[in-house]
Amino acid sequence: MDGIEAGADDYVVKPFRTEEVVARVRAILRRTSGRASPRIDIGAVSLDPRTKVLTREGVEVSLTPLEYRLLHYLMHNSGQVMSQMAITEHLYAQDFDRDSNSVEVLVGRLRKKLGNDVIRTRRGFGYYIGEESN
Repeated sequence: MDGIEAGADDYVVKPFRTEEVVARVRAILRRTSGRASPRIDIGAVSLDPRTKVLTREGVEVSLTPLEYRLLHYLMHNSGQVMSQMAITEHLYAQDFDRDSNSVEVLVGRLRKKLGNDVIRTRRGFGYYIGEESN
């Protein structure tokens, strides 16, 4: 795509709001003009999507590709509660068994690596990172 790096801004889960698409296009434009830093910092956790390196309190944390995709998705949507279905649709192919507990297992693995305070659960709704926005 003419030097534009694909990122989480390139994927929108249906149904989507027009405002969300506009915000993502603006983020891509900022990133391509060099004004936006690709690094995402939330508390003690820092993720660099270009290098795929995650650090917690300055210490690099090793992630599997699936763990990285989940963490990047949650960090990119910081403060928003993401449902298990939205996470499943983002991480897996369409024919994936949606009744599987794979998202819970993945979240559990990330919590072991990062601590229980990074990924939060809003019971009955989903998972989020950062301060929850209402």
